[in-house]
Amino acid sequence: MKNLCLLLGLILTSAAAVAIDGDPEAGKAKSITCAACHGTDGNSAIPLNPKIAGQHAGYIYKQLKEFKLAGQTGGKEGRNNAVMNGMAAPLSDQDMKDLAVYFAGQELKIGTAPEDVIAAGEALYRGGDADRGITACIACHSADGKGMNLAGFPVLSGQHAQYTKTQLEMFRSGARNNDLNGMMRDIASRLTDEDIEILSAYLEGLY
Repeated sequence: MKNLCLLLGLILTSAAAVAIDGDPEAGKAKSITCAACHGTDGNSAIPLNPKIAGQHAGYIYKQLKEFKLAGQTGGKEGRNNAVMNGMAAPLSDQDMKDLAVYFAGQELKIGTAPEDVIAAGEALYRGGDADRGITACIACHSADGKGMNLAGFPVLSGQHAQYTKTQLEMFRSGARNNDLNGMMRDIASRLTDEDIEILSAYLEGLY
């Protein structure tokens, strides 16, 4: 799986390297409606809502497009979320690009990880578990959790533990299925509840 992620990164580089042609100042003006859930600078104070400050613009743009698609198809395509489908519905393609580059340019505020999860979290994040077929997270999300921008793998470091936990559980159940080639669903299907708790808490303080 590690080699697969690296290969995909190389394959996708030429396509994903195209810059998101957005205007951050326009994005800032348009972000007023996002502030209630994600904070004015993208650092959500609500653990159930993701921090999007410092996230790769390409990833934000992709998620917004898929939320809008889910709304248009009744959840049959894209990424289905009752709140975000409605928020993305009125956005034009340029709106999404402007918002993406604005939030990507904001500084992510890293949280803290409880001392009692650091050792186990680091071992799973950096080494995976070969016996259970769990790939090390660093293969796609890098050692510092900043992901791979060109390949479309998102920033994980500093994210609210509760949000990360929910997303991993959704990948595991298949409720979220907009991951590239089902990679996250495959990995999450091998994670126990304890694995998810530990990884989520560890990532909140990863930097």
